[in-house]
Amino acid sequence: MPTYAYACKDCNHAFDIQQSFSDDSLTVCPECRGNLRKKFNSVGVVFKGTGFYRTDSRSTSSSVPAAPAAAPAAASTPATASASVS
Repeated sequence: MPTYAYACKDCNHAFDIQQSFSDDSLTVCPECRGNLRKKFNSVGVVFKGTGFYRTDSRSTSSSVPAAPAAAPAAASTPATASASVS
């Protein structure tokens, strides 16, 4: 069940309460019988455990093969071949 935060408009009494989605919002302050308002906060999502971060799903060794070395690729270019001919 979600937890909702309420605050009294008259006495500023604030409290949290667990309510079902189908329950009606509270309207009467339990302290002074004044009018209540529901406070809206940021979404309370907490990611705990493994698998939530980019590094969690990767193994210690990389599954992607390493890029080929730059030296062999440079030797097969036409610019290098013409320079060695002269």
